[in-house]
Amino acid sequence: MSGAALGLEIVFVFFLALFLLHRYGDFKKQHRLVIIATLLAWYLCFLIVFILPLDVSTTIYNRCKLAVNSSPAESNGSYVTLAPSKQKCFKPWSYIPNGIMPIFWRVVYWTSQFLTWILLPFMQSYARSGGFSITGKIKTALIENAIYYGTYLLIFGAFLIYVAVNPNFNLQWNQLQTIGIAAANTWGLFLLVLLLGYGLVEIPRSHWNGAKRGYLLMKTYFKAAKLMTEKADAEENLEDIMEEVRKVSESIKYNHPLRKCVDTILKKCPTEYQERMGRNMDDYEDFDERQNSYPSEKSLVKLHKQVIYSVQRHRRTQVQWQILLEQAFYLEDVAKNETSATRQFVHTFHSQEPENKIIQYFYTPTVEWYWECLLRPWFYRVLAVVLAMFSVIVVWSECTFFSTKPVLSLFAVFIQLAEKTYNYIYIEMACFLTIFFLSICVYSTVFRIRVFNYYYLASHHQTDAYSLLFSGMLFCRLTPPLCLNFLGLTHMDATISHKNTQPTAYTSIMGSMRVLSFIADGFYIYYPMLVVILCIATYFSLGTRCLNLLGFQQFMGDSEMTSDLIDEGKELIRREKRKRQRQEEGENRRREWKERYGNRDDSTRNRVVHTDQKESSFSETNTNRSLSKYTRSNGRTERDRIELLQDAEPLDFNADSINDDPLESDSGRYQPGGRYLSMSRSKIFDDV
Repeated sequence: MSGAALGLEIVFVFFLALFLLHRYGDFKKQHRLVIIATLLAWYLCFLIVFILPLDVSTTIYNRCKLAVNSSPAESNGSYVTLAPSKQKCFKPWSYIPNGIMPIFWRVVYWTSQFLTWILLPFMQSYARSGGFSITGKIKTALIENAIYYGTYLLIFGAFLIYVAVNPNFNLQWNQLQTIGIAAANTWGLFLLVLLLGYGLVEIPRSHWNGAKRGYLLMKTYFKAAKLMTEKADAEENLEDIMEEVRKVSESIKYNHPLRKCVDTILKKCPTEYQERMGRNMDDYEDFDERQNSYPSEKSLVKLHKQVIYSVQRHRRTQVQWQILLEQAFYLEDVAKNETSATRQFVHTFHSQEPENKIIQYFYTPTVEWYWECLLRPWFYRVLAVVLAMFSVIVVWSECTFFSTKPVLSLFAVFIQLAEKTYNYIYIEMACFLTIFFLSICVYSTVFRIRVFNYYYLASHHQTDAYSLLFSGMLFCRLTPPLCLNFLGLTHMDATISHKNTQPTAYTSIMGSMRVLSFIADGFYIYYPMLVVILCIATYFSLGTRCLNLLGFQQFMGDSEMTSDLIDEGKELIRREKRKRQRQEEGENRRREWKERYGNRDDSTRNRVVHTDQKESSFSETNTNRSLSKYTRSNGRTERDRIELLQDAEPLDFNADSINDDPLESDSGRYQPGGRYLSMSRSKIFDDV
């Protein structure tokens, strides 16, 4: 089994990162480099979390061998955990041979740091750029990151000059490397405590509230009202951008040098807009003969960037609205079925996606009723209590992990008890559960937070490239200090335990923090205590109340604005429910009509065709002439009538706004359905 556990976890973590990225990203529409960079960042961060328990168990085994094979005289006065002479060190099932873990950690850590500090910021600017060529996008990305990179170079250069001038400092390359790692971990720890304090309280509370059906339904109504506002704003923004694109497309003809840029912008527009804008384009008009002011390439780059953002936002709000509707309908069904006497779950609407037959066989309506109406609330309550206990243990350990005599950190107590008996399975499970819970608290906060419309991780393939890359940056910056904090909680870090024992391979890569004593003995120890204040603030929803006072509507039970939004959302859900019911009733009527009269119509049609064939055999020549004469005229008339109906566009009843081409009317406003609403209000009451 030597190295087998490491290989299995490497493969498992890769598919886990690929699954999560497929849920949030869109492999078909987003650039491959964005997908690969984000996947690599997520994969490396998850890999550190899953492999670190194996490193801990291997380190404990190596300490055991060192204690058995050494004596107090050979230890030179250093602290070494001695085992009885007759006791043997049992090799753990997940033992990793010497020399593998240092190389592994070095590759993983420095690759993640290269991604988070150099490559991903550059790719963020590249993805948001509206340039029409690779060179233009690279130039824009370099200009946007010039200040970002210049600041780091300035700080690093000033530090090197200070070290070179001051004779008291004699730093070597390893010490400079340790200082750089300490600076990166300090920045990550500062953000880590903020996210951890929120997650330790919000995760147990969200599961506890998940058992309250009325609470979830009210919150869904609140989300529906907010999402409808955002959806309307996205539609209005898209209409305004499409109006600008229409004007640009009309002014720049096909023989203009910038027409390629316009075609690139049109390809990013939705299909219905492309069809409307493609009508009535004059291919033979020379742009040199018209004395018009044409937009510059810089303005087209800006317009291209706005089109990409508005289309992505519009698509995301549409998908989120449909998902929220399904969630609201399901919660209403649960509320109705709680009082069901038959104890069978009845859905108002059938699922639009085909269900698995195996799931249908085992997850019957009766089983669904018992799970949704009886078991699931209690399961969420028990899970919330367990998570709350974990949160209390984490908060206590964060405040007391610096104490070594006596050992007050509960995680350190558990690991040391298991280390005495060399129960490696228990050690790995305890380490994995601890670091996994810490990671869930931090990573779930990263997935939940939303910075206006610039950073937002939306599921169902609706996350844009900028947000994916930004999440990869956060993960790469948060994971190393998270693992160091975990090693400090379990006293596996010599900086915390003050013992001269063999360190873990991960700690050896990080280097000794004694180079910067004010960080090792001060910031790393006392700053995590602030998690207590953050947990108290999160418990009393101080951040939510502050955002609500600033005008950002948040879900608060004692707020009048929240009640109004809940009522508005309830009415919106009711309206959408009636609309879907009418659609299903219409489809059912059409299906019944087709099943009842479909065969009769087919037989009648066959009889008519057979009779026509008999009658046509008497006067074939005359009939063909007359048919050829009248069929051509009738067909031409019918085609003309169809073309006129298709080309007709509804206009305002205003003589001034009537134009030969509706797309060239500046007074009109472009609508998604191909209509133009005149904004002029003059001469409305002229007849009066």
